[in-house]
Amino acid sequence: MEDKNYKAIIEAILFTMGDSVELEKIANAIELDKKETKRLLDEMKEELNQSQRGVDIIELDGSYQMCTKQEMYEYLIKIAKQPTKRQLTDVLLETLSIIAYKQPVTKSEIEKIRGVSCDHAVNKLVEYNLVCELGRLDAPGRPLLFGTTEEFLRSFGVHSIDELPVLSADQIEEFKAEAEAEMKVQLDI
Repeated sequence: MEDKNYKAIIEAILFTMGDSVELEKIANAIELDKKETKRLLDEMKEELNQSQRGVDIIELDGSYQMCTKQEMYEYLIKIAKQPTKRQLTDVLLETLSIIAYKQPVTKSEIEKIRGVSCDHAVNKLVEYNLVCELGRLDAPGRPLLFGTTEEFLRSFGVHSIDELPVLSADQIEEFKAEAEAEMKVQLDI
């Protein structure tokens, strides 16, 4: 095998592992002795420095690690500071609307309305800071109570939950009919 193939393997190992990898383990993986493997690693370090790449290979007490060059940190910080765009799926929106209109509400109450488990949806909404724990219900098992946050209000452009749209009786009946038709289709399948 040519040197560049060994280097590609070493690069893949260091990139994938993330943490430092002992010289001996790298040598065993590419089936070369430690002296030859170290020579290849030293060449790779030099090539990375000469080509002005954003990554480097560092040696840490007989182990090697691929890492970002210090000169690139300011750009990484700019990316890390950018707000991530949250994706609110239909499931998350449905769960969020139940919490918004029924708060304070327990997971079991949400599940009774939705008919399916809501653990993932509630956890995601808490992670997005749209929902928070409000305390515990004074009932057996002391289940958590959930409600909306100030971030929810900001995100949806309302000043309080009192400003949420109120559904008319006709809309409620229409939604019930749609849900019943949907359940019938699912049962027929």
